[in-house]
Amino acid sequence: MNFRRIFLVKCLLLLFPSVKCSSTSLIYKAVNETALLSITAPGSIYEATWMKGGQRLVQIKNGRTRHYVNKDQCRCVMLRNGTLQIQRLEKADSGNYTVLVYQQDGKLKAEENIMFFVQEPVPQPILSAECRNKNVSVKCEVKQKAKDEAFIIELTQPTGKKIQKNATTLEWHGRNSGMFRCVVKNQVSEKMTEKVIKCPGKLDFYLILSIAGGAVFFVILVICLIYCIRRKKTKRHEGYEEERVMQTLPMDREKGMRELPQTPSTPTPRQLRVQQRPLPQPQGLQQALPPQPRPRPRTQPRTPNLPRERP
Repeated sequence: MNFRRIFLVKCLLLLFPSVKCSSTSLIYKAVNETALLSITAPGSIYEATWMKGGQRLVQIKNGRTRHYVNKDQCRCVMLRNGTLQIQRLEKADSGNYTVLVYQQDGKLKAEENIMFFVQEPVPQPILSAECRNKNVSVKCEVKQKAKDEAFIIELTQPTGKKIQKNATTLEWHGRNSGMFRCVVKNQVSEKMTEKVIKCPGKLDFYLILSIAGGAVFFVILVICLIYCIRRKKTKRHEGYEEERVMQTLPMDREKGMRELPQTPSTPTPRQLRVQQRPLPQPQGLQQALPPQPRPRPRTQPRTPNLPRERP
């Protein structure tokens, strides 16, 4: 251990007891919010001066406030305890702020530096997935990104986490399905999107195939059932028709036997001769009527005998 250096530091502290060590802190705020830059030095504040980048902004001394810049342009107010309040923050308000605190006798009590950052809130991330066979490709994407904006994008999957800084897209490829979470965050905001992603595998393919086969079998079964019912109805209807025909056939025969046969429209020569014959008359009527000449029998003319020629 170097005792000489320790002894030198102690001597300097004894010689210069009023020297105060400055402290530096980091503060992050979002746009359009209100910031409070406070003084960490203990005790009451008699005199304090706030500066930004070496330019004095506002001063309080013995309870009185003095602005060195336009109050509307600065949008800043100094409270009684020395705290600097900045309203309606803009990105231009980012910078190095310094406050000097003095005692009533004019001695420097404290000096504090604050690195102040004003950031835009992060946009909502978009989580998308694509299944290829049994593999899954997941993408976490941020479409709106302002210039000079720094944020972290995280993609959490069932077996781990993937982190990348100052990027707009983060991808992951693997064979694991489940809950995926995409987180985009910076120092002032954080937004998240979750989605359950599952890609079908062999088991799901066989399940789909079995369901399709069952559906086809059910359709065929319904068709066969409808065909059997229609065929049974057709046979039953044919049986009823046969019974009705068998019942009506004897009635048609009896009806035909009762009815006389109708004479044909064109009489035959025999029927004409029968119709021309006189009907038999009663005996009394035959004597009163004179006898009618009988028709001569038809004789065919003989062929004349021609004389024979002598040879």
